[in-house]
Amino acid sequence: MESSRILQPGRNCWKICRADKVALLIDGADYFQALYESLPRAEQQILILSWDIYSHLHLIPPPKQGSPKYPTALGDLLNHLLNEKPRLRACILNWDFVLLFALDREWLPIYKLEVNSHKHLRFHLDDQCPLGSSHHQKVVVLDDQLAFAGGLDLTRGRWDTPKHRPDDPRRATVDGTSLPIRPYHDVQMAVSGPAAAELGYLARERWQRATGEDLPVPKAGPELWPDQLSVALENVDVAIARTQPPFGGIEGIYEVKQLYLDAIAAARDYIYIENQYFTSAAICEALKEKLADVDGPEVILVLPLTVDGWLSQQVMDTMRVALIRTLREADRHGRFSVYYANQPELDELSINLHAKLMIIDDRFLRIGSANLNNRSMGLDTECDLALEAAPDDTRVTSVVRAFRNRLLSQHLGCDAAEVATRIDQQGSVRRGIEMLCGNGRSLRPLEPHLTDPDPQILEDLSLADPEQPIDAERFLNHFVPHQQFKPAGRRTIVWVSVLLLLFGLAAAWRFTPLNEWLNPETLLHYATRLSELPMAPPLIIFSFIVFGLLMVPVTVLIVVAILVFGPYSGFAYSLTGSLLCALAGYGLGSLLGRNTVRRLAGKRINRVSQRLAKRGILTMLFVRIVPVAPFTVVNLVAGASHIRFWDFVIGTLAGMTPGIIGIALLTDRAKAAIETPDWTTTLSLILVAAVIFAIGFLLSRILLKVDKKTQKAGGED
Repeated sequence: MESSRILQPGRNCWKICRADKVALLIDGADYFQALYESLPRAEQQILILSWDIYSHLHLIPPPKQGSPKYPTALGDLLNHLLNEKPRLRACILNWDFVLLFALDREWLPIYKLEVNSHKHLRFHLDDQCPLGSSHHQKVVVLDDQLAFAGGLDLTRGRWDTPKHRPDDPRRATVDGTSLPIRPYHDVQMAVSGPAAAELGYLARERWQRATGEDLPVPKAGPELWPDQLSVALENVDVAIARTQPPFGGIEGIYEVKQLYLDAIAAARDYIYIENQYFTSAAICEALKEKLADVDGPEVILVLPLTVDGWLSQQVMDTMRVALIRTLREADRHGRFSVYYANQPELDELSINLHAKLMIIDDRFLRIGSANLNNRSMGLDTECDLALEAAPDDTRVTSVVRAFRNRLLSQHLGCDAAEVATRIDQQGSVRRGIEMLCGNGRSLRPLEPHLTDPDPQILEDLSLADPEQPIDAERFLNHFVPHQQFKPAGRRTIVWVSVLLLLFGLAAAWRFTPLNEWLNPETLLHYATRLSELPMAPPLIIFSFIVFGLLMVPVTVLIVVAILVFGPYSGFAYSLTGSLLCALAGYGLGSLLGRNTVRRLAGKRINRVSQRLAKRGILTMLFVRIVPVAPFTVVNLVAGASHIRFWDFVIGTLAGMTPGIIGIALLTDRAKAAIETPDWTTTLSLILVAAVIFAIGFLLSRILLKVDKKTQKAGGED
């Protein structure tokens, strides 16, 4: 590096800009409270970038007495403010998630956040991302005067206090559910002044790319900083670092990755990291080099005991084991520790640590949306904020140190002053933590909970966490070694041709003039004409099979079928057609044969398919939520692998049915609410959503119990 400064615009950050004020927020309760107090101050523009959003999220729990001044639910609050302020506009850009993520997300967000909201509330699902990518930035900007950025989305499961009480009923209250919610830890940064204006520019740029619409720049206005929001720093420089995958002729941006590498390289005393994931090989290699250095810094990682979701545990938790082992082997000088945040009453669940935070030598602080996984380095859109102390700048270093002690005190269940004393006494952050670790609320070593990964499948699992956009060629090269193309024979050529054709069709429906055929008006026109024919039911089912195999999004076909045939017939036709389409893909994969797959990919995919086959039903339930391979490709691989036919059928039915029921009933109710907007149609929407959620939850619990019994009967590998 040419300079002793870590932050360098054009290299590892987009811009360095002045923030009039900075606040450092720990956990959702503080952030949501600050946002609740700030939103009513906006007069011109509210911009929200999110990976997920929930319109019924309550930003604050109900007060113990009296009524709050403003509605506490996010959607209601935005509508109230837009009604109250004619000049105010609100725009929400959310990731255009894949269909089966809907099991964990709000049904019909476009209806709830735009169609059924104030005309000045705009909601858009951002699909301007490469295959396998997601829009992962979490930013809120108010009038270009105040902005929040970090790891917290405005959605369910995020609200919590630093105490992370296992039985805190407020977590369920703000989410609007009676279910227990796992304690959740994350951090956020608030900035005002020019730094907020630059985040506003970023948000409007993202909106323009996603919608083609240019949003106006707000005029200069009064300060929006709420009185209750504690100021950590004033008049300080803040850097903005981004990840932006290459797409639509726009070059990729990799500031997030470079800033991680440069910050690690500059560390002298310690590196403190909190992160949801740890699977980035590049970050691991950078930490390994520092640990190998005789005079290198301490490295402290705080990770979750396990991440949410069976698939993530199988992939991300397994992948991090190899990296942690690499760092342990490189730690010849005893400077590496990896912990998880423990709350004894949670048993094996632990705290859901979701933060994306790095502190270097008390002089550098970074908070944002970027995980320490490969996706955040180059595939997903990310936005991080960073502070760096200038030489002899005790003002920033004291704030960074105090924030570090505050975080550690909450993890260790003690006072921040005690943390500071122990670290000073030991002359080491790592040894200070070790002195404070205990049996109650504390940090505990993660190593005893690590299980040995199968090294032969690590490379295959990495396909779920790529650093670059996935295309058909890369997908095939991963599973089809280059040297095996030539001797594979006629069946191999057929298999490769089918995969290339399917990926080509998927791209064609999205990026070529064929996309015009997916226009809802066009599809409705032809579907209506089809419904008038005597053989309409078998024809619509046959259409699902044909168009599904041609990679037309099945979700579009379901919505059209419901609008034309009604919720009950539309559901029956959609479920039947979708299942038959899945079976057709499974049959085609079986026809190509397991031997073809073995010959194409050798032992690697064979071992993976054998492992997944032991959880066949759960595999088919959950594997479709990974935005890597399209629906039809999954069916082909399932048919040509070890997944049993009835596991495929049962798992596919269980995975598709809740989504199709929800789309069928909620599309019908949304249509009714639009045509007849009264309290009865609104109430029916709420009741339908509640029933669907209950059925989906009950079904998932039953399947998990069945799978556990199967594992006990057959044993684990």
